[in-house]
Amino acid sequence: MSIRVESKNLIAENTTAAFGWRVYGLGMIALGAVCLAFGDFHPGQPVPKDFPERTALAYAAAAFMLIAGVAVEWRRTTARAAAALTAYFALVVVLVMNGRVLLAHYAQFGPYESLAIQLAIAAGGLIVYADCADIDAGLASRLTRWGQVAFGVCCLVFGVAHFVYMDLTAPLVPKWLPPTQEFWGYATGLCHIAAGVAILVGVQARLAAILLTVMFAAFTPLVHLPMLIGDPSNHWFWNENAVNVALTGAAWVVADSLAKRKKGRS
Repeated sequence: MSIRVESKNLIAENTTAAFGWRVYGLGMIALGAVCLAFGDFHPGQPVPKDFPERTALAYAAAAFMLIAGVAVEWRRTTARAAAALTAYFALVVVLVMNGRVLLAHYAQFGPYESLAIQLAIAAGGLIVYADCADIDAGLASRLTRWGQVAFGVCCLVFGVAHFVYMDLTAPLVPKWLPPTQEFWGYATGLCHIAAGVAILVGVQARLAAILLTVMFAAFTPLVHLPMLIGDPSNHWFWNENAVNVALTGAAWVVADSLAKRKKGRS
Protein backbone atom coordinates (compact mmCIF):
# COMPACT_ATOMS: atom_id res chain seq x y z
CA MET A 1 0.00 0.00 0.00
CA SER A 2 2.82 2.40 0.89
CA ILE A 3 4.50 1.68 -2.44
CA ARG A 4 1.31 2.61 -4.28
CA VAL A 5 1.00 5.88 -2.34
CA GLU A 6 4.66 6.66 -2.96
CA SER A 7 4.17 5.98 -6.69
CA LYS A 8 1.23 8.39 -6.83
CA ASN A 9 3.21 11.05 -4.99
CA LEU A 10 6.09 10.61 -7.43
CA ILE A 11 3.72 10.95 -10.38
CA ALA A 12 2.31 14.16 -8.90
CA GLU A 13 5.81 15.50 -8.29
CA ASN A 14 6.94 14.71 -11.84
CA THR A 15 3.79 16.22 -13.34
CA THR A 16 4.31 19.43 -11.38
CA ALA A 17 8.01 19.74 -12.20
CA ALA A 18 7.66 19.29 -15.98
CA PHE A 19 5.83 21.65 -18.31
CA GLY A 20 5.93 19.87 -21.67
CA TRP A 21 2.55 18.26 -21.09
CA ARG A 22 1.04 21.72 -20.61
CA VAL A 23 2.29 22.90 -24.00
CA TYR A 24 1.24 19.60 -25.57
CA GLY A 25 -2.29 20.07 -24.26
CA LEU A 26 -2.30 23.66 -25.51
CA GLY A 27 -1.31 22.42 -28.96
CA MET A 28 -4.24 20.00 -29.01
CA ILE A 29 -6.61 22.77 -27.94
CA ALA A 30 -5.29 25.01 -30.71
CA LEU A 31 -5.56 22.26 -33.33
CA GLY A 32 -9.12 21.41 -32.31
CA ALA A 33 -10.14 25.07 -32.24
CA VAL A 34 -8.76 25.71 -35.74
CA CYS A 35 -10.57 22.69 -37.16
CA LEU A 36 -13.81 23.75 -35.47
CA ALA A 37 -13.48 27.29 -36.81
CA PHE A 38 -12.99 26.09 -40.41
CA GLY A 39 -15.32 23.08 -40.14
CA ASP A 40 -12.77 20.79 -41.71
CA PHE A 41 -10.05 18.28 -40.91
CA HIS A 42 -6.58 19.76 -40.71
CA PRO A 43 -4.39 18.93 -43.75
CA GLY A 44 -2.47 16.29 -41.81
CA GLN A 45 -5.68 14.29 -41.45
CA PRO A 46 -6.50 13.52 -45.09
CA VAL A 47 -10.09 12.44 -45.57
CA PRO A 48 -11.56 12.16 -49.11
CA LYS A 49 -13.86 15.05 -50.02
CA ASP A 50 -16.62 12.60 -50.98
CA PHE A 51 -16.41 10.62 -47.72
CA PRO A 52 -19.92 10.12 -46.22
CA GLU A 53 -20.82 12.68 -43.54
CA ARG A 54 -17.35 14.18 -43.90
CA THR A 55 -18.26 17.58 -42.42
CA ALA A 56 -19.94 16.04 -39.38
CA LEU A 57 -16.91 13.81 -38.81
CA ALA A 58 -14.60 16.81 -39.13
CA TYR A 59 -16.51 18.67 -36.43
CA ALA A 60 -16.49 15.54 -34.24
CA ALA A 61 -12.72 15.11 -34.62
CA ALA A 62 -12.16 18.79 -33.92
CA ALA A 63 -14.33 18.68 -30.79
CA PHE A 64 -12.51 15.56 -29.63
CA MET A 65 -9.07 17.18 -29.97
CA LEU A 66 -10.27 20.36 -28.25
CA ILE A 67 -11.89 18.53 -25.32
CA ALA A 68 -8.98 16.10 -24.99
CA GLY A 69 -6.54 19.01 -24.98
CA VAL A 70 -8.48 20.69 -22.18
CA ALA A 71 -8.56 17.37 -20.30
CA VAL A 72 -4.77 17.05 -20.61
CA GLU A 73 -4.47 20.36 -18.75
CA TRP A 74 -6.54 19.01 -15.82
CA ARG A 75 -4.32 16.70 -13.78
CA ARG A 76 -7.10 14.31 -12.81
CA THR A 77 -7.81 13.52 -16.44
CA THR A 78 -4.35 14.00 -17.98
CA ALA A 79 -3.56 10.28 -18.31
CA ARG A 80 -6.91 9.31 -19.83
CA ALA A 81 -6.89 12.26 -22.23
CA ALA A 82 -3.31 11.48 -23.31
CA ALA A 83 -4.26 7.84 -23.88
CA ALA A 84 -7.25 8.87 -26.00
CA LEU A 85 -5.14 11.26 -28.09
CA THR A 86 -2.44 8.62 -28.55
CA ALA A 87 -4.98 6.08 -29.75
CA TYR A 88 -6.65 8.55 -32.08
CA PHE A 89 -3.46 9.82 -33.70
CA ALA A 90 -1.70 6.45 -33.84
CA LEU A 91 -4.60 4.28 -35.02
CA VAL A 92 -6.95 6.62 -36.86
CA VAL A 93 -4.72 9.43 -38.16
CA VAL A 94 -1.44 7.58 -38.77
CA LEU A 95 -2.64 4.12 -39.81
CA VAL A 96 -6.00 4.79 -41.46
CA MET A 97 -5.83 8.35 -42.81
CA ASN A 98 -2.14 8.74 -43.66
CA GLY A 99 -1.55 5.03 -44.24
CA ARG A 100 -4.03 5.06 -47.11
CA VAL A 101 -2.28 8.04 -48.72
CA LEU A 102 1.16 6.51 -48.18
CA LEU A 103 0.17 3.27 -49.89
CA ALA A 104 -1.15 5.21 -52.87
CA HIS A 105 1.89 7.52 -53.13
CA TYR A 106 4.72 5.52 -51.58
CA ALA A 107 7.24 6.79 -54.17
CA GLN A 108 6.76 10.40 -52.99
CA PHE A 109 8.32 11.79 -49.82
CA GLY A 110 5.48 14.11 -48.84
CA PRO A 111 3.23 11.41 -47.34
CA TYR A 112 6.11 10.18 -45.16
CA GLU A 113 6.57 13.66 -43.72
CA SER A 114 2.83 14.08 -43.10
CA LEU A 115 2.70 10.70 -41.37
CA ALA A 116 5.76 11.61 -39.26
CA ILE A 117 4.11 14.82 -38.01
CA GLN A 118 1.07 12.91 -36.80
CA LEU A 119 3.20 10.11 -35.34
CA ALA A 120 5.28 12.67 -33.41
CA ILE A 121 2.09 14.02 -31.84
CA ALA A 122 1.02 10.46 -30.96
CA ALA A 123 4.45 9.81 -29.44
CA GLY A 124 4.10 12.87 -27.23
CA GLY A 125 0.73 11.64 -26.02
CA LEU A 126 2.14 8.19 -25.25
CA ILE A 127 4.92 9.66 -23.11
CA VAL A 128 2.48 11.92 -21.25
CA TYR A 129 0.28 8.88 -20.54
CA ALA A 130 3.24 6.79 -19.35
CA ASP A 131 4.35 9.60 -17.05
CA CYS A 132 0.95 10.36 -15.51
CA ALA A 133 -0.90 7.03 -15.46
CA ASP A 134 -0.93 4.86 -12.35
CA ILE A 135 0.71 1.88 -14.05
CA ASP A 136 3.61 -0.47 -13.40
CA ALA A 137 6.95 1.38 -13.46
CA GLY A 138 8.44 -1.12 -15.90
CA LEU A 139 5.55 -0.70 -18.34
CA ALA A 140 5.75 3.08 -18.00
CA SER A 141 9.47 2.96 -18.81
CA ARG A 142 8.87 0.83 -21.92
CA LEU A 143 6.05 3.06 -23.17
CA THR A 144 8.19 6.13 -22.61
CA ARG A 145 11.07 4.63 -24.58
CA TRP A 146 8.74 3.62 -27.42
CA GLY A 147 7.52 7.20 -27.56
CA GLN A 148 11.07 8.54 -27.57
CA VAL A 149 12.11 6.17 -30.36
CA ALA A 150 9.07 7.05 -32.47
CA PHE A 151 9.73 10.75 -31.98
CA GLY A 152 13.41 10.30 -32.85
CA VAL A 153 12.52 8.56 -36.12
CA CYS A 154 10.09 11.37 -36.94
CA CYS A 155 12.89 13.91 -36.45
CA LEU A 156 14.96 12.07 -39.05
CA VAL A 157 12.07 12.32 -41.51
CA PHE A 158 11.64 16.04 -40.76
CA GLY A 159 15.32 16.63 -41.42
CA VAL A 160 15.36 14.74 -44.71
CA ALA A 161 12.26 16.66 -45.80
CA HIS A 162 14.20 19.92 -45.52
CA PHE A 163 16.70 18.62 -48.07
CA VAL A 164 14.15 17.00 -50.37
CA TYR A 165 11.94 20.09 -50.40
CA MET A 166 14.56 22.84 -50.08
CA ASP A 167 12.75 24.83 -52.75
CA LEU A 168 9.79 25.01 -50.35
CA THR A 169 11.75 25.21 -47.10
CA ALA A 170 14.16 28.05 -47.90
CA PRO A 171 11.45 30.64 -48.79
CA LEU A 172 9.94 30.16 -45.33
CA VAL A 173 13.08 31.57 -43.70
CA PRO A 174 12.92 35.35 -43.12
CA LYS A 175 14.97 37.14 -45.78
CA TRP A 176 16.51 39.45 -43.17
CA LEU A 177 18.09 36.52 -41.32
CA PRO A 178 21.78 36.21 -42.35
CA PRO A 179 23.56 34.66 -44.08
CA THR A 180 20.99 33.15 -46.53
CA GLN A 181 17.63 31.42 -46.54
CA GLU A 182 19.19 28.26 -47.98
CA PHE A 183 21.76 28.17 -45.20
CA TRP A 184 19.07 28.04 -42.53
CA GLY A 185 17.08 25.53 -44.55
CA TYR A 186 20.02 23.14 -44.57
CA ALA A 187 21.02 23.99 -40.99
CA THR A 188 17.59 23.26 -39.53
CA GLY A 189 17.43 20.05 -41.56
CA LEU A 190 20.74 18.92 -40.07
CA CYS A 191 19.54 19.91 -36.58
CA HIS A 192 16.46 17.71 -36.97
CA ILE A 193 18.60 14.77 -38.07
CA ALA A 194 21.18 15.29 -35.31
CA ALA A 195 18.43 15.49 -32.68
CA GLY A 196 16.78 12.35 -34.00
CA VAL A 197 20.05 10.41 -33.89
CA ALA A 198 20.83 11.66 -30.38
CA ILE A 199 17.42 10.63 -29.06
CA LEU A 200 17.62 7.22 -30.72
CA VAL A 201 21.13 6.32 -29.53
CA GLY A 202 20.90 8.08 -26.16
CA VAL A 203 23.96 10.31 -26.56
CA GLN A 204 23.28 13.86 -25.32
CA ALA A 205 19.64 13.00 -25.92
CA ARG A 206 18.18 15.42 -23.40
CA LEU A 207 20.28 18.35 -24.68
CA ALA A 208 19.20 17.50 -28.23
CA ALA A 209 15.52 17.40 -27.21
CA ILE A 210 15.83 20.74 -25.40
CA LEU A 211 17.48 22.41 -28.40
CA LEU A 212 14.86 20.87 -30.68
CA THR A 213 12.11 22.31 -28.47
CA VAL A 214 13.71 25.74 -28.68
CA MET A 215 13.97 25.46 -32.47
CA PHE A 216 10.32 24.44 -32.83
CA ALA A 217 9.27 27.30 -30.56
CA ALA A 218 11.32 29.74 -32.65
CA PHE A 219 9.50 28.64 -35.80
CA THR A 220 6.32 30.29 -34.50
CA PRO A 221 7.51 33.94 -34.41
CA LEU A 222 9.97 33.56 -37.29
CA VAL A 223 7.92 31.54 -39.79
CA HIS A 224 4.33 30.65 -38.94
CA LEU A 225 2.99 33.84 -37.37
CA PRO A 226 4.28 36.11 -40.16
CA MET A 227 2.55 33.89 -42.75
CA LEU A 228 -0.67 33.99 -40.75
CA ILE A 229 -0.53 37.77 -40.35
CA GLY A 230 -0.04 38.07 -44.11
CA ASP A 231 -3.10 35.93 -44.86
CA PRO A 232 -5.30 35.50 -41.75
CA SER A 233 -8.07 33.72 -43.65
CA ASN A 234 -5.83 30.87 -44.76
CA HIS A 235 -6.75 27.56 -43.09
CA TRP A 236 -3.31 26.10 -43.84
CA PHE A 237 -1.47 28.89 -41.99
CA TRP A 238 -3.71 28.54 -38.93
CA ASN A 239 -3.12 24.80 -39.03
CA GLU A 240 0.66 25.22 -39.30
CA ASN A 241 0.71 27.41 -36.20
CA ALA A 242 -1.39 24.93 -34.20
CA VAL A 243 0.63 21.91 -35.34
CA ASN A 244 3.87 23.69 -34.47
CA VAL A 245 2.62 24.31 -30.93
CA ALA A 246 1.73 20.61 -30.65
CA LEU A 247 5.17 19.56 -31.94
CA THR A 248 6.85 21.99 -29.55
CA GLY A 249 4.90 20.38 -26.73
CA ALA A 250 5.81 16.88 -27.92
CA ALA A 251 9.52 17.77 -28.11
CA TRP A 252 9.31 19.31 -24.63
CA VAL A 253 7.62 16.16 -23.34
CA VAL A 254 10.49 14.09 -24.75
CA ALA A 255 13.03 16.39 -23.07
CA ASP A 256 11.19 16.09 -19.75
CA SER A 257 11.08 12.30 -20.03
CA LEU A 258 14.81 12.13 -20.75
CA ALA A 259 15.53 14.29 -17.71
CA LYS A 260 13.62 11.84 -15.50
CA ARG A 261 15.39 8.89 -17.10
CA LYS A 262 18.77 10.49 -16.38
CA LYS A 263 17.74 11.25 -12.79
CA GLY A 264 16.59 7.66 -12.30
CA ARG A 265 19.99 6.37 -13.34
CA SER A 266 21.95 8.63 -11.00
